[in-house]
Amino acid sequence: MKKTIKVVAAIIENEQNEILCALRSLSMTLPNMWEFPGGKVEKNEDIYSALEREIHEELDIKIETKNLYHDNTHEYDSFIVNLICIKCGITAGTPVASEHSKLIWLNIENLDSLKWAPADIPAVEQLINENSLLI
Repeated sequence: MKKTIKVVAAIIENEQNEILCALRSLSMTLPNMWEFPGGKVEKNEDIYSALEREIHEELDIKIETKNLYHDNTHEYDSFIVNLICIKCGITAGTPVASEHSKLIWLNIENLDSLKWAPADIPAVEQLINENSLLI
C-alpha cells in the first residue's frame, strides 16, 4: 500500500494580486516543476501552524493564514499526497528561495504558463477560474 503524505501549501498573494510560485530544485522529487511553497504536516501539528513553520523554514518570512482554499489528494507512482492549500499573506520579511531553485510572483491569469506539479494543478485551475469570473 502506498504511503499518504499530508502536505500544506501556501497560496501567498501580494497587493498586486500576484501569487508566489516556487520552482522545485533538482534535489527535490518532481524537479523543475512549480508548486505553492509549503511542506509536510508533522505529527500532532495542526495545518495552520505546520504551514507557518514550513514557510518560515523555506522562505524566511512570517505569514498569516487566512482561509483553507483547496484540499486535493493526488496519487503519484510511489506515494499519495493530500495537498491542503491555504490562502496566506506575508506579515514580515521578503521571500528567499533556500530550498527551491527560484521564486516568482505571477498574475493569476498567467499561472497556467508554468509547468505545475500534478497535485497543485487543481488549486491552480480553481484560482484561474475564480479570477476569470471577476474580470
